[in-house]
Amino acid sequence: MKKPGGTKSAKSGAGARALKTRIKKKSGLKNSSRRWLERHLNDPYVHRSKAEGYRSRAAYKLIEIDDKHKLLKPGMRVIDLGAAPGGWLQVAAARAKSPDDKPAIVGIDYLEMDAVPGATILQMDFLDPDAPEKLIDTLGGEPDIVMSDMAAPTTGHRRTDHIRTMHLCEVAADFAVSVLKPGGHFLAKTFQGGTEADLLDLLKRNFRTVHHVKPPASRDESVELYILAKDFKGRKDDAGAE
Repeated sequence: MKKPGGTKSAKSGAGARALKTRIKKKSGLKNSSRRWLERHLNDPYVHRSKAEGYRSRAAYKLIEIDDKHKLLKPGMRVIDLGAAPGGWLQVAAARAKSPDDKPAIVGIDYLEMDAVPGATILQMDFLDPDAPEKLIDTLGGEPDIVMSDMAAPTTGHRRTDHIRTMHLCEVAADFAVSVLKPGGHFLAKTFQGGTEADLLDLLKRNFRTVHHVKPPASRDESVELYILAKDFKGRKDDAGAE
């Protein structure tokens, strides 16, 4: 299997030959489940992720965002919130050139996942009160980037799912503001239909630029967006420290 390097844009994935796998209506699946499975099986990003050794199609979302916004650089320290199954960790470790013997990338998730070369993985809930301190202790210093692809488990009720995932985004933003190195960046999943005003206000006060991005790998019909806050201004306590 080809080792993932995260150096090429995933645009070519969208141009792969059309796949037309169909699930028979007599399969016993509900129509909505059958449509989801057909879309997944026919997704060129899914096929490309398997061919190139990435653990999920989500890896291409980070690749495309980074290709455009130039976030990840060699030697950077990175924290990945909600890291399972590890696609973003693979991309970050490759682009930051994180060494296997002293990883500069730390991921956290309550789900168990296989090791990722160049990354340290903490199996715990990010909402655990001990998680922030554990992340920083493991990383060994302030991160250059905090990124999050976290989403709450879906309930089927769109408004409830939106609120729960937005809460995760807000907690991730609070964490980023409390730990980032000056000049650092924050990238997190949010949803169309409203990044909360309080969250935007927090980010605009603490970062020099804030905007939403939707990479090509994010399906057109999906309501997900990513909020990107660049160039952290630094904390007042840091500015006053000698």
